[in-house]
Amino acid sequence: MLENTKNEVFDVVIVGFGPVGATLAHLLGLRGVRTLILDREAAAYHLPRAVHFDDETMRVFQWVGVADEMIPMLRVNPGMRFVDPDGNLLLDWPRPQSESALGWHPSWRFHQPDLEDVLRTALAKRESVTTRTRCDAFMVEDKGTHVSLRYEDMAKGKVHHVQSQYVVGCDGARSLIRRFIESEMKDLGFHERWLVVDMILKRDKPELGDHSIQYCNPSRPATYVRCPGLRRRWEIAVQPHEDNTFITAEPQVWNLLSKWVSPDEADLERSTVYTFHSLIAAEWRRGRLLIAGDAAHQTPPFMGQGMCAGIRDVANLGWKLADVVQGRTNEDLLDSYQSEREPNTAEFIHTAIRLGQLINAASSEGALRAAVQKPDGGVEMKSLYPPLGPGLGRGKLAGRQFGQPQLPDGTRMDDVIGYAPVVVADAALAHGYLSPAGVALLTTQDAPDAAKHLEAFGTLAVLVRPDRYILGSAETAEALNALVELLPTQNQDIKYPERA
Repeated sequence: MLENTKNEVFDVVIVGFGPVGATLAHLLGLRGVRTLILDREAAAYHLPRAVHFDDETMRVFQWVGVADEMIPMLRVNPGMRFVDPDGNLLLDWPRPQSESALGWHPSWRFHQPDLEDVLRTALAKRESVTTRTRCDAFMVEDKGTHVSLRYEDMAKGKVHHVQSQYVVGCDGARSLIRRFIESEMKDLGFHERWLVVDMILKRDKPELGDHSIQYCNPSRPATYVRCPGLRRRWEIAVQPHEDNTFITAEPQVWNLLSKWVSPDEADLERSTVYTFHSLIAAEWRRGRLLIAGDAAHQTPPFMGQGMCAGIRDVANLGWKLADVVQGRTNEDLLDSYQSEREPNTAEFIHTAIRLGQLINAASSEGALRAAVQKPDGGVEMKSLYPPLGPGLGRGKLAGRQFGQPQLPDGTRMDDVIGYAPVVVADAALAHGYLSPAGVALLTTQDAPDAAKHLEAFGTLAVLVRPDRYILGSAETAEALNALVELLPTQNQDIKYPERA
């Protein structure tokens, strides 16, 4: 018989201890939010899963203090190439090798167990965060004034009762918290089985290349990914008549990979079949229950944006939750979470679907170019930085992502400001600005590099949210002072002005 224990009280409970849940715990910990994170597994999954993240994700890791530690474990991605069934180049999509406006390289390859180890080790130093593994949440009740959650400590056979202001499900595609929200999934129409094979080379094979390669073969499309060190990944489409057990058997795996690698050149680490989905939850919040990451959306992997989307979710949600639970604003602020994040996520998913369709169908240069051609006749393939959907903010720049100016001493803006709001302004305009408590100020005098970031948006001043999206812009000190009133912490009666 299971033993019951008395209630513990937290501000936020996070269910799920993958990269998304761990990052949310970090962001809440930065604000001193009393956080409990639960996971039913004893340790992080030891095999590769996600293999790519972008500059926005790296910027979040910068806020939580793990970016520099991760760099030796990463590999900068030079870009993507599309080839025909014979290996002839159809289209080259190079990725910039310099830092983007966000202050980091736009595309990184990584080994997920490395990232999870770094996140978990650093999280142990967050005094306001409690982590518990081998703990299985099974009952969640929104009581109106709080949430009552029960979980089983699977190692000790005890049932624990926890009370919190909010519960966030970062618990994956089969999310328990989404079930308690009773949210249906909106189907965007892409469902395909693909074989995912992870290899560790016994010695380097430079001929495989450093680029990601999309093999545009309608009969058997495939993807090659260069991972850090000697790790390599292939993703190969599974045909409708093929059985999962057959396709993952080692002889068949080596047969499928025979044109690229042989058993004497590599060790097979993992082979499994995934069904790639394109889904978005209809509700990301109901009362005091919220979801993020794969619990809220699933995307085909062709853009490498699955984990990135989850990190964007919690970057958006973390500061809002902190402000609400610590009494700086009311819970209406949380209404902006899904309205802002869903359109942004949907754009990445739709782009991934289009890319997947290209890989499946385009077997000639002409077909591929036609699919990605711009009206002026050029070819457009570039990193996406879609704006947020409707929510907080005012004016045409609201919801667009702001860059990261470099300071004269070589540090970046976020190294100094952290996960907090900041006004970036022309020095002359800033003389008339009345800076409120809790809002940092960075002028072009403090950081001359800020001028080019303001110029990129054609403005003299911006108010930037903790997640580094623009709340609004201003051309005068008076307008800037008025703009600050839009901050939820400055106005308890939250309003969502329509964007111009």
